Amino acid sequence: MSVLDAVGNTPLIRLTRVTAGIDAAVHLKAEFLNPGGSVKDRAALSMVDAAEATGELRPGGVIVEGTSGNTGIGLAMIAAQRGYRALVVVPDKSSGEKLAALRAYGAEVIVTTGGVTREDPRHVSQIAARLAAETPGGWLAGQYDNPANPGAHYATTGPEIWRQTGGRVTHFVAGVGTGGTISGAGAYLRETGAVTVVGADPENSVYGGGDGSPYYVESIGHYVHPDTTEDVWPQSYDPKVADRIERVGDRESIEMTRRLAREEGILVGASTGTAVVAALRVARELGPDGLVVVLAPDSGRAYLSKYFDDGWLRRTGFPAPAVPGPLIGDGPVRPAVLAPITGRAGDLPAGPGVALLLLPRTQRAGTGPAPGDVAGSVPLGGAAAADTPLAALAEPAPPTAGVHEPVADALARTPADARWLAVLTDGRITGVIARADYFR
Repeated sequence: MSVLDAVGNTPLIRLTRVTAGIDAAVHLKAEFLNPGGSVKDRAALSMVDAAEATGELRPGGVIVEGTSGNTGIGLAMIAAQRGYRALVVVPDKSSGEKLAALRAYGAEVIVTTGGVTREDPRHVSQIAARLAAETPGGWLAGQYDNPANPGAHYATTGPEIWRQTGGRVTHFVAGVGTGGTISGAGAYLRETGAVTVVGADPENSVYGGGDGSPYYVESIGHYVHPDTTEDVWPQSYDPKVADRIERVGDRESIEMTRRLAREEGILVGASTGTAVVAALRVARELGPDGLVVVLAPDSGRAYLSKYFDDGWLRRTGFPAPAVPGPLIGDGPVRPAVLAPITGRAGDLPAGPGVALLLLPRTQRAGTGPAPGDVAGSVPLGGAAAADTPLAALAEPAPPTAGVHEPVADALARTPADARWLAVLTDGRITGVIARADYFR
């Protein structure tokens, strides 16, 4: 028996406190108990087994993948056990804990810029494909389009849920990332019994009808850069499997993630928080005969520096335990002036103040743009001619400060020469502050 024999057969855990007032039973499929710490161990093993069977991956070969972290960890674990090298490309938004885990397994980690178009040579998928092609013995796992990804869940996850519930499961809820889990397990459960399949998706993700703008929950949803030429969905995702999609905001997801740790004793990532919020919505519609199974993709140990860190919450504008003020939101916060970077100086209002320049075709939620949408800034009230392109006047985008962050902390960690700070509320820019207002 090897460590790979421990992949799968994860338990169901009944939620008992966050479900207060709900008649239906809600059980968590504890995928964080896989040996690599996530549901992605299943897909990783399935993809490697399939590639070995076809000869695409040969002894002494190199496993290459682009990933937010979890699939790479699963592949690195398998590579270590079976004697392969692992090259893993991750975006810079992935948690430090995931990068450390990858390196602990011996993987070679390439960190690249996140939030770029799929066509950009810096994109995770572009770098991974190039490395696989250039590396002798290289094999690209390609989880987004590899049929062995949903195949793993059709063969294992779905049957386990059916067996563990004695066929009584009525609803299956899972987040949508590559789409492999919900497509595979959902298809099996729908074919085997009258099971309703529900996708859980970040509010801004395009899977559920969002605008594709950035969000803060890792390893779930589908982001679309505003300059993307063509929005390509993963072949691993079959949208027809889900009977409905529940959209969940970042704040709800993060708050539920923290509640699960403190009320249920279950330490999971924020994508589980997203899925549990969706599952509780579903469960509230059901009577005592309802049995909801919600999939928990990974462990919260991969996010201790993010969702469970009070300082991170304050810096990004999410609610956190109270601290002595004054807080950023207590001071003179000014409305954010937004302008397209393709505009002209004459389009700006008179000063004083600063305009935040947005990427072309940026779509914004009603709460304001995400920091990644801002391409630069221009002081208002300048002397430039009206027809001067804003791009020619652009200064760097201002640093950000959370609305619940102590002023002293925000000013201490941002450059002293930054005249303006963009204020974040729930991760979105809702205003600006002038450093001069705090040093008179």
